[in-house]
Amino acid sequence: MPLHSIRRPASRFALAIALTAGTAVGLTATATPAFAAKKKEKESAPKANYSKEFVGAYQPFAKKLQDDSTDVATLQAELPQVVAMAKTPDDNFVAGQITYSVGMKAKDLAAQRKGLDMMLDSGKTPAESLATNLFAASQLAYQAKDWNAAISRAQQSIDAGNNKGDPELLIAESWFAQKQPQKGIDALELAISKKEQAGEAVPEAWIKRAVAMSYEGNLKESALKYAGLYAELFPSVNSWGDAIAIERNFYDFEGQSLLDLMRLSMRTNSLRNSRDYVEYFTAADARRLPGETLKVIDAGIAAGQLSASDVTVSEAKSIATSRLSADKSSLPSLASDADKAGASLATINAAGDAFLSYGEAAKAEGYYKRALDKPGVDTPRVLTRLGIALTDQGKYAEAEETFAKVQGERQPIAYLWSIYAKQKAGGATAGNSQ
Repeated sequence: MPLHSIRRPASRFALAIALTAGTAVGLTATATPAFAAKKKEKESAPKANYSKEFVGAYQPFAKKLQDDSTDVATLQAELPQVVAMAKTPDDNFVAGQITYSVGMKAKDLAAQRKGLDMMLDSGKTPAESLATNLFAASQLAYQAKDWNAAISRAQQSIDAGNNKGDPELLIAESWFAQKQPQKGIDALELAISKKEQAGEAVPEAWIKRAVAMSYEGNLKESALKYAGLYAELFPSVNSWGDAIAIERNFYDFEGQSLLDLMRLSMRTNSLRNSRDYVEYFTAADARRLPGETLKVIDAGIAAGQLSASDVTVSEAKSIATSRLSADKSSLPSLASDADKAGASLATINAAGDAFLSYGEAAKAEGYYKRALDKPGVDTPRVLTRLGIALTDQGKYAEAEETFAKVQGERQPIAYLWSIYAKQKAGGATAGNSQ
């Protein structure tokens, strides 16, 4: 998927998703209006009230309209005179029908729209045809870029019971076209909810559209929500990369918070470029977590994103390499100190961090759980890492519960980790496709 430029001034991390405001999701083709069928004789219906003047003008015109040999230009020239004779609501309804029919013959969308509006405004559209005709009118208004009319007619079709063609989607796109992203997202959310409630799969294009328009509209909460949903429903290198990039564009994560988010990038295979790898191993710190630092550097070199000769890379690798053996050797001593009844919070945290970094999640879990009971604990940080340790062990349900408790700055990070844990519980492989 090609990269596209990002419009938000604060954007720092490129997204793979197409962020083009003018690229609407696929709307259905224009609906065909329903015309009233003849009533069965046994059914009673109010007698239509046609004026004598209109009937006199309509009848000869109708014959020409039904004759395929009649030139379209002739019909277009005579139509205004017939329509001008309409006096009653029933006259106006039929005048709308013939206007629409001439528009169809002439492939004139403006005439088709005018005819539909005449029928609808007459108040004589049969109940069984009303929702369909309103939706058709909304689509024609949309094609004419009459956004307010498109919204109004689409909403009227919904109110009339229309459950076909995704009218909420048309409303959303009409709001997006008017640079009102929040109203557009509200409408798109209704369309998505409607699909979910019906037990139908939500189209990927809808979720991508929600991500793109939320992001371009600077709607932080919505962008984070739908970016996460995109990664959840359609896990891939790109969807996970975008979800993480969007969080980084909205939040200035640094240090330990950034480290835990980049750990998710590694697990979802969504580290995209040299900057991602450098910021990851810098956050890990070669002096503090040499094993993880080397793991990231080696992965970056293997991916062709890092060069071993780069000064930043070579210095970090040199420091990590020189400390690795001693760091691993110190683990038993660190564990012994942390296991003591009077161990300090700092010692317990250090043990948890060290074992998590070396992939010993079960040991890390025990230390993080102990740390949570200590006064002065950084609860969001410890909960996040406890959740990571649980996820790495396959304890997905417990991990989700743990991530749900994270508050504050780390909450968005925990949100994405929770989605990852849920995917793993369901057997999904995150970052498994482009």
